[in-house]
This record gives sequence, C-alpha cells and structure tokens, in this order.
Amino acid sequence: MSTSTSLKLEAVSRHFGGLKVLQDVNLDIPQKGIFGLIGPNGAGKTTVFNLITGLLPPTSGRIEFQGQDLAGRKPHDITRLGIARTFQNIRIFKEMSLLENVMVGLHAQLQYGALGLLASTGLFRSEERRARDRARELLSWVRLDHKASDLADNLSYGEQRKLELARALATNPKLLLLDEPVAGMNSGEKVELMQEIRNISERGYAIFMIEHDMRFVMGLCSDIAVLNFGRIIARGSPDAIRNNPQVIEAYLGREDDEVTMDDRGATA
Repeated sequence: MSTSTSLKLEAVSRHFGGLKVLQDVNLDIPQKGIFGLIGPNGAGKTTVFNLITGLLPPTSGRIEFQGQDLAGRKPHDITRLGIARTFQNIRIFKEMSLLENVMVGLHAQLQYGALGLLASTGLFRSEERRARDRARELLSWVRLDHKASDLADNLSYGEQRKLELARALATNPKLLLLDEPVAGMNSGEKVELMQEIRNISERGYAIFMIEHDMRFVMGLCSDIAVLNFGRIIARGSPDAIRNNPQVIEAYLGREDDEVTMDDRGATA
C-alpha cells in the first residue's frame, strides 16, 4: 500500500439479494486533504461509508486502512483504528450538554479504569480535567465553545451538525468521514461549515465526504470521484468532473431540480 494512501477499496461489491448496490469499486483516499464522493440518489454512496465503518460487510473485495484489512472488524474497533464518521441523520445526545456530548467521544482515550472512576482517584480527576479541556478545544474549532454548558437540544439544526463534527473529532481520527454534512442547512450555515472543515483539514486530518450540494463539494475538494449505479464512472479535479460527459449525463438524467451543474459546479 502506498504511504500516501490512507484508505483503499479494491474491487469492492455489495449485493442485497439480486440488487447490486456496489460493483467492483476501486478507490484510494489520500492521507491528507479533502476527498469527495458524489453521485445521484441511490448511487450507493452511503453504502460505501457503511462498508468502511463496519456496519455492513462487503459481498466481495477488500478494504484496507493504513495497511490493515478491515474485514470482520466491529465498528468500535474501526473507530479505534482511526476512522470517525458523522451521519446524514444527526445522532447527538440532546439531553446532554455540548461538553458532555464531546466527552463521550473522548472516553476511549482516558487512562483510568472502572476502579479509578469509583474511587475518584487522582488519575481520574487529572484525566477528567484533560478530557474537559480537550472537549472545549474541539468545540472552539466549530465555534461552539461559548455554548459548552448548554443542552444540545437547544441548538439550531446547523449547530447540532457542528456538534456532531466536534464529537467525531474527539475520537482522535486519522480519517474523518462526513455523510451529507450540510444536509438541511441554510446558505449561511453552509459557508460557516465550509470554512470549519477547511480549517480541520489544515490541521492535518484526512477528510472523505459524500454530499449532494455540488457548490459545497466543488468549493472544498481537490479530488472527487463520481458513483453512478454502483460503479465509479469518473475521478479527478473539480474542473475535470464538472466537464466530464459521463458525469453530466448521469446528473442530467435525473428529473429533480438539484442536479443541473452550472459552470461553477453548483446545482440549480
């Protein structure tokens, strides 16, 4: 495996009975930067993420992360290896504070055991302070540290998405998977999140996103692959993807109004 590659999918397929959702997908995700996977609804994008994170096994093919085969690994083991994920449908603990939500993601890194927790040892108190400091730092990355004590349920929709991003970062990932990160956001929230994702990438995190908002993808990703009917049909820079005849055909073949690509890579 190349040292410049973080994640590698080799001839990966996933079938549900007679339905071939993915067919011989080959992808290599670099160790740095922001990589995008796009495609019409039903193309198989979320299935790719579900295979990577262990929620589904591939029917055939191989998935490697930093040289380690992910076959048969449980989702929590894959998280420990360094892959974190956000979901299209927000999954936060609304009855907990923002700080507590992020600390949930930090628990696997804390050094005290059950005995230390029950006895409230010095190590427990030290680790707890460290976790709180780190949680506040991660909240500051998404500009939510001023609301650290607020209940997550009181956040706006866009803020809840940013909280989920901070919690994913709490697992100290080497690769961050973002599943439709701006779904449901207004234009102002999208601009804010774009800058925050760019800042996270500049801190050295590799990011792999799937997203329908073409303007958002084209504005962030230097490398994009296109999935259609379970197959990769194109890969390249935003300009190359924007002008690829197969990509244009795949999107123009849809009937809804969010797929027409203008000369800026936006959806009309």
